[in-house]
Amino acid sequence: MSEIKLELEVCGGCNEKIGVKDLSSILKDLKPYKREEITVGFDGRDDACVYKINDDISLVESLDFFSTMVKDPYDFGRIASTNAISDIYAMGAEPKFALNIVCFPEGENLEILKEILRGAGDICGEAEVSITGGHSIHDRKIKFGQCVTGLVKNNEIWTNSGAEVGDYFILTKPLGVSLVMSAYSVGMTSKENYIEAIKNMTTLNKYGAEILKKYKISSVTDVTGFGLLGHLDECTEDSVEIFADQINFLPGSYEAASEFLFTAGGQRNRRALEDKVEFTFDDFALEEVLFDPQTSGGLLFAAKKDVADKILGEMKESGIPAFYVGRVIPRENKKFKVI
Repeated sequence: MSEIKLELEVCGGCNEKIGVKDLSSILKDLKPYKREEITVGFDGRDDACVYKINDDISLVESLDFFSTMVKDPYDFGRIASTNAISDIYAMGAEPKFALNIVCFPEGENLEILKEILRGAGDICGEAEVSITGGHSIHDRKIKFGQCVTGLVKNNEIWTNSGAEVGDYFILTKPLGVSLVMSAYSVGMTSKENYIEAIKNMTTLNKYGAEILKKYKISSVTDVTGFGLLGHLDECTEDSVEIFADQINFLPGSYEAASEFLFTAGGQRNRRALEDKVEFTFDDFALEEVLFDPQTSGGLLFAAKKDVADKILGEMKESGIPAFYVGRVIPRENKKFKVI
């Protein structure tokens, strides 16, 4: 941990994302020039773009940045880097290099920025990603992120859509990050819960992706600002039956939701998706966890039940806290049924 005593603001992260409804209304009218080598763009709301280099390999690129959501600058750098690199893993690619994106107040202590960059550098080292430069500007609020580039074989590209009836969804990290951060900022959850949430956000999805590459899967994404339901919405045109009793929460997140310490991002997600969801029982706190924006969340993927069982077993043996989310069922009136 950093020796710097100056503390950052506990807010921000992927909770700051512009709502999916607003984004969709903007993007639907844009018709950007598209090179024929672009095989995956933003039209499918995928995690990264894919540029075909030749018949064998493609370049995968994404960027992500946000303002602070933890007190320690070093931890903030680690979280932002883990989050940015995750998009590359979610496409089945191997990250190679990154560019830093820095917004920093003029006159602020530069040791804070140094610690942010040190944290990002340590995560990139673990991921074997080279930081090759970046861009910085003065801003009233500290923000940091990265543009990350990776490579993938053309026959190994993953996308977020494609889950079919009979597929089962698994998520590799527990939910509730923003709820814990919100609760900690007002003294309503423990430091232990806060530290556990930081550990969750600084765990690379590299290890889950390495296991997934051994199996046939139909859909992969990572769960971030749109919450579990928002990202599930991208994965299939059919309906999803969600197994409420199998959802894994971060310690303190369900309790925070029970105390109505929810976030603005969570309410944006609720407004965008609540008409698509049927809750078969009354549990407001559970609803909030399902809508909760995640920062540096886990990989969400779908596979046939026999394959999913094997993957889940291998992940648990490897120490990855993966769990079943639900299964794809024929389309009903509602996109999601929480049972």
